[in-house]
Formats: sequence, structure tokens, C-alpha cells
Amino acid sequence: MLNTDDAGAPLPDTAEDSELDAQPEATAPKRNRKKRIVVATVAVVLLGGAIAFGTVLPDPKGSEAYQALADEKSTVEIERDAALSSYASVKGKYDTLQNGIASREAKVSTRETEVGKADAAVKSAEAAVKAREEAVTGAEKAKAANTVSDGTWTVGADIEPGTYRAAAAVGSTCYWGIYRSGSNGSDIIENDIPGGGRPVVTLSPGQDFNSTRCGKWEKQ
Repeated sequence: MLNTDDAGAPLPDTAEDSELDAQPEATAPKRNRKKRIVVATVAVVLLGGAIAFGTVLPDPKGSEAYQALADEKSTVEIERDAALSSYASVKGKYDTLQNGIASREAKVSTRETEVGKADAAVKSAEAAVKAREEAVTGAEKAKAANTVSDGTWTVGADIEPGTYRAAAAVGSTCYWGIYRSGSNGSDIIENDIPGGGRPVVTLSPGQDFNSTRCGKWEKQ
């Protein structure tokens, strides 16, 4: 604080005034400490009040809303457990079906393999039968081509040259004759009425052969 005289002129500072001017700077830290103490005290009071206030608040677990949520949660858990149980049951059936399908597929595959083998065997047998039939047919055709029945035949045109023998014993009415071709039976080379047995004839190109009531002749 500035000192003045009665006329308002400033007076020089005294030692006491110097002490007073220095006093606020010395007491500033003390004032800051007081403020911190006050703030801490207020904080403690507020905390204590909050704790005291919390002890008188109602328990949220006892509210209808909380109970409704708890009931809903319980219902959802029950439904979840039921769904899990249903899923487990369906999964078990599915696995069983899958195992059954796999087993049946394996059996089908085995059966297909067996059928394939059987089919191959059948085809092989059919081929063998066909070959035998063709062989028999060929033999029959060859035999038929080398078999002469009753009638008149031109050697080299109707029948093959060669030696022929009666297929069975002939009767007494059997007649055979060999003629020069184109003579209409007038130029006899050889003929016979064997009367029985199995007669044999040799035929050459340029000849006609006649068989009457002798049955069949087979080329030898």
C-alpha cells in the first residue's frame, strides 16, 4: 500500500511497510495448500454422500423390468437347449442315414462289379456258342455241299468231283448211273443196281451222275 503525506505527496517506505509488502508473497503457498485441502475435503464429502446415497437406492434385481428380462432369458435358454437337443437328434439320424447310404453304395458298387464280371462271362460264353454254331453251320454247309441226293447232277457244275459213298445201306430198287455230260443219259459210262450195302462211285468233270431210290451220297 502506497503512503502519502497530508498534501498527498508519496512518503518513502518504512521497514514495516516493506515487511507488509512482502507478506502476500510469503503466504501464497499457504493459501494454495488450503485450497487443495478444501477440494480434497469436498471430494471426500461427495464420495461419502454418494456411498450413503447408494445404500438407499433400491436393488435393481427386484424390479419388474429386471425380472421380466430374467424370465425372457430363461425362456430363451430353454428354447436354445431344446433346439440343441433337436439338432443333435437330427444330426444323429443324418449320420445314420449317411452311414447307411455309404454302406449301400459300397454294396451296389460290389454288385455292379459282380454284374460286370457276370456280363463279361455271358458275353464270352455267347461268343463261344456263336463260334461253335458257326463251326457247326460251316460243317453242315460243307457236308451239305458234299452230299448228293436222288436226281441227275452235272459234275463240276452241280456237284464237286470226287468219290461218293451211299450214306446208308441202299435197297434192292437202288439204281445209279454215270453218263457223259450232254448225252441226256444215252452215253453210259458206268451204272449199277447194287441191291444193298453202301455202294461207292467216283465222279469226274464232264460227267452227269444219276441216283434213283439210293438215298443220299456223301463225298469221302
